[in-house]
Amino acid sequence: MTLAERLQELVRAAFSGVYVQSFEHDDAIVEIARLCRREGWSLAVWDVDRGLASAGHDDPSATDPLAAIRALGGLAAVDGTALLVLRNFHRFLNSVEVVQALDSQIHAGRRSRTFVVVLAPVVQIPVELERQFVVVEHELPDRDQLLRIAQGVAVEPGELPEGDELERTLAAAAGMTRMEAENALSLALVRRGRVVPEVIWDMKVQGLKKSGLLEMHRGVETFRGLGGLEHMKSFCLRALQSRSRRAEPRGILILGVPGTGKSEFAKRLGNEVGLPTILVDLGRLKGSLVGESERRTRQALQQLSATARNIAFFDEIEKAAAGVESGGRSDGGVAAGQFGSLITHMSDHAGESFFIFTANDVSRLPPEFTRAERLDAIFFVDLPGRDEKRAIWEIYVQAFELAPAQRRPRDDSWTGAEIKACCRLASLLDVPLVEAAANIVPVAVTAAESIERLRNWASGRCLCADRPGLFTRGAVAGRTGRKVDRSDPSLN
Repeated sequence: MTLAERLQELVRAAFSGVYVQSFEHDDAIVEIARLCRREGWSLAVWDVDRGLASAGHDDPSATDPLAAIRALGGLAAVDGTALLVLRNFHRFLNSVEVVQALDSQIHAGRRSRTFVVVLAPVVQIPVELERQFVVVEHELPDRDQLLRIAQGVAVEPGELPEGDELERTLAAAAGMTRMEAENALSLALVRRGRVVPEVIWDMKVQGLKKSGLLEMHRGVETFRGLGGLEHMKSFCLRALQSRSRRAEPRGILILGVPGTGKSEFAKRLGNEVGLPTILVDLGRLKGSLVGESERRTRQALQQLSATARNIAFFDEIEKAAAGVESGGRSDGGVAAGQFGSLITHMSDHAGESFFIFTANDVSRLPPEFTRAERLDAIFFVDLPGRDEKRAIWEIYVQAFELAPAQRRPRDDSWTGAEIKACCRLASLLDVPLVEAAANIVPVAVTAAESIERLRNWASGRCLCADRPGLFTRGAVAGRTGRKVDRSDPSLN
């Protein structure tokens, strides 16, 4: 339903206090004004800069919020209906006088058919007024509205793409306000001579940076530069490219040894399927005030939903779950509130985001997070086998322009990150790979005990990332069980 349709219902039902959450105040007021003209209702708009404005009467001196509220009673004619729209009024709701005046006016409004409409970008209702207001969200433009905006901007032949490129352009503009979309489309015309999605994504990255809640990964890496993990690659590609109308992809949880490519996989998947990868850090969403963390989390998830479809990447999710495990004793229930908002969002907005969670310690995750139907699969990424290591060596030897024929060090317990580090050091120090390996201490040595616990838990419980089927210890071809010599790092 449109904002006008929802407001029309609420006025007819005599809801005299309406709180509209909107980032597009001018568009919202235009829509409300059109509704009032059609229904024959009186309309007045107030803001602290321009004062009170109504049909045939503007009073720029009426900048006092109390005076604006008290003026509403005189706006309605006998047997008529009057609406007072208060722009950015959330800034005044910390005043005792304003709160009391609103409370009195909303109660009287049911009899006098006068309605208070607060217009604000965030919902901040004091406890005294929580039961007086009904909250309505002014929806961002949908695909058809974005198409009309694009058609209004790109008026010359060839400026507006067609087919798949048009759909990618409209998908890139999803989640923008009408003004943001118009500006981004206009910039694309100036920069490229036609509307292209790349310019729109650049603008969207800037928008996410301004909010400080989410971050968009803008790389060009693909699976071609990531060795191994073949089964996990195939699984995700098939899920995201499925044309099923009855099932929507949900996402995966990736457990594994640090440095085995879990984060790289998430960042590259978006480029493989043509979707943006959005990084969500629950720790960064925490605030110092009571309730601020939950509010920032909900706001970030709203932005995530507005950017659909996308890859939503939560790295090392077990760190954010520490407070959930403690039952709220360590953080006052902040982590539990954040996880509750996340789980609710995943259920209510299935298909908008493909969630990828990575973790190094499954014991710190709440059980409700890993239950069936929450995600599509749980994968375990172990140390790469011989075939995977061979592919990883080839990728990084070529990337760092090293001699391909030189002897390689023993790598029985190495991760892909350690192979990359060895190649980088060999290039940086201008030494052979074997000599560069003397500077590498594998994580399989430094965190041997925790890795063993993770393997024991994953065996028979998780899918194997390299091959179809469950992960089972010792069942992966090409992976040796040789013990690591801890006496000399150069022996690995």
